[in-house]
Amino acid sequence: QVTLVESGGGSVQAGGSLKLSCLASGYTFDSRSSMGWFRQAPGQAPEKVRERVAVIDSGGSAFVEDSVKGRFTISQDTEKNTLYLEIDNLKPDDSGTYYCAAGTNGVHSRSWMWPPMEVDFHYWGQGTQVSVSA
Repeated sequence: QVTLVESGGGSVQAGGSLKLSCLASGYTFDSRSSMGWFRQAPGQAPEKVRERVAVIDSGGSAFVEDSVKGRFTISQDTEKNTLYLEIDNLKPDDSGTYYCAAGTNGVHSRSWMWPPMEVDFHYWGQGTQVSVSA
């Protein structure tokens, strides 16, 4: 059974920083695997489309959305099966639920083109809340 557990969210003031973590258990990483961070604004139902923030493949190649580039950094520790998202200079618009996702290209879904989108990820965590006050 695959589980993804996010942590590290919280309430911070604008300009502050957070480091989110996602511990993956039961997931077999291989050369086709990718993990990513997605987010939803407060009040949106989980079934709504989640905004892709950043993704990283098994080799460490990362993609970060232009809208957050320079403030968001995705990284992973494969020995600890943990994915990270460092967020600097937080803004109120960064508030929301941050979800961790994992997937293997061509296994549970279509063969995706880099960078993978929300629909390409098969496993999801429950999310961690980030609240940024002005």
